[in-house]
Amino acid sequence: MPGQPLPVLMYHHVSPKPGLVTCSPENFRAQMCWLAENGWKTLSTAEFSAALTAGSWPKKSVLVTFDDGYLDNWVHAHPVLAEFGLRATIFLITGWVGDGPARSGTPEVPTHKQAMAAAAEGKLDDAFMRWSEVEAMRAAGTADFHSHTHTHTRWDRRIADQATRDAALAEDLAASRATLAARLGEATPHLCWPQGYYDAAYQRIARAAGFSHLYTTEHGVVRAGVDPARLPRLVAKDRGASWFGRRMSIYGRPWLSALYLGLKSGKRH
Repeated sequence: MPGQPLPVLMYHHVSPKPGLVTCSPENFRAQMCWLAENGWKTLSTAEFSAALTAGSWPKKSVLVTFDDGYLDNWVHAHPVLAEFGLRATIFLITGWVGDGPARSGTPEVPTHKQAMAAAAEGKLDDAFMRWSEVEAMRAAGTADFHSHTHTHTRWDRRIADQATRDAALAEDLAASRATLAARLGEATPHLCWPQGYYDAAYQRIARAAGFSHLYTTEHGVVRAGVDPARLPRLVAKDRGASWFGRRMSIYGRPWLSALYLGLKSGKRH
């Protein structure tokens, strides 16, 4: 029998502006409300790690993850998580997090396209969180923060020479881990790959840098015995509670999730 599944949900933006990898505040609130009302526990990253080590976890356990650390995570996701007493894991591009006071009210947030343009122009504060906002979310218990590298660079596309590429990645990962340790007081073993890309060399370098839990964009649920260096996730779409509830009811059941995900995998090949 397939083991008890543990869904790891993947979000990026929570924003009233539609766009790529974006969930509206209304649908995000509906999804989090569904989790709370149906008895699901959103694990902290430490609880998730402990569950993997133990090889078992209670039914209705879920890890909610966000990639990149956009400003809208603070403006729109944080209040919803606080409202329902839920927790997320946010993977920060540590070189893109700025300084300054936590922003209050409901400041305007960019679309995904605008955020990428702002990053390219060095206008990072327009699109990404500040350390003060990171600290406020940690203090409120709405999120844990881990690495999405320091520069979000796809080194495989930038450098052809393997040794030079490996050195650049090692430097990037070391900078990210050191920044998180300096800012948050602890080194993280959790790393999410930019754009989901990795290979054997990437994995080796990440382990050497101190990262043991590596998060991918590969589609699937976590089960006992999963390789922590290849953790699958599930894309959370911009849909309401009924769609979300149906999916979670599938993902949370051993046989049904195995059958459903197996069929979905077959359709992609």
